[in-house]
Amino acid sequence: MLNFVSWNVNGLRACLKKGFEASVAGLGADFVCLQETKMERGQAQVDLPGYQEFWNSADKKGYSGTAVFARREPLAVSYGMDLDRHDHEGRLITLEYPEFYLVNCYTPNAQEGLARIGYRMEWEDDLRDYLVSLDRAKPVVYCGDLNVAHEEIDLKNPRTNRGNAGFSDEERGKLTQLLSAGFVDTFRLLYPEATGAYSWWSYRFHARENNAGWRIDYFIVSQRLAGRVRQAAIHPEIYGSDHCPVSLALDLD
Repeated sequence: MLNFVSWNVNGLRACLKKGFEASVAGLGADFVCLQETKMERGQAQVDLPGYQEFWNSADKKGYSGTAVFARREPLAVSYGMDLDRHDHEGRLITLEYPEFYLVNCYTPNAQEGLARIGYRMEWEDDLRDYLVSLDRAKPVVYCGDLNVAHEEIDLKNPRTNRGNAGFSDEERGKLTQLLSAGFVDTFRLLYPEATGAYSWWSYRFHARENNAGWRIDYFIVSQRLAGRVRQAAIHPEIYGSDHCPVSLALDLD
């Protein structure tokens, strides 16, 4: 069994001061995928014994960024999609293993008023092509903050948020396209009708206290791995960020 964790830490240096290392140790993961690290490797000490570290930081200091901590040594590691228009914000890391690819992603936010929706659509199309190309070679485990609540069940207030960033028809449609291309949302695979299952809450209006959240953090796998999914969980009890960790257990050993 392999255990994966994904967590948008919204600034790893800040999260380290809020119990990050103890939280990760308690999850017992083989792979820890982080988004929005907002730092470069070495800017803070991250004490996670037994893990190899892989970092992809944005050109812009203190912005975006991803990291993967892995107990297993990969065959190969790549950063970005090898597309210059996408590869300056540190949003993608791919680790190759004999049985699968692990892809850690921090999807660009469409921003208020959908100011960046055009770029977001380009990203989604190129990312889908990238994942499909990997899937031709071996199965894919794709995770991260995908900045979209897919269906109405995935956020507390769908009516008032319809058309807003993260719940626009365009963004939701792109996730539908990805799933239709041969991938599975692991949480919905196991819990198709679960409500109140969220991974992000605004810092305003006591949203987390009231569980007025969104499910925008995912583990998505190749269709042929669906039968190997043993657990897909959300961990709202773990604090340290405006997101909580999500996890996946796959029977790949």
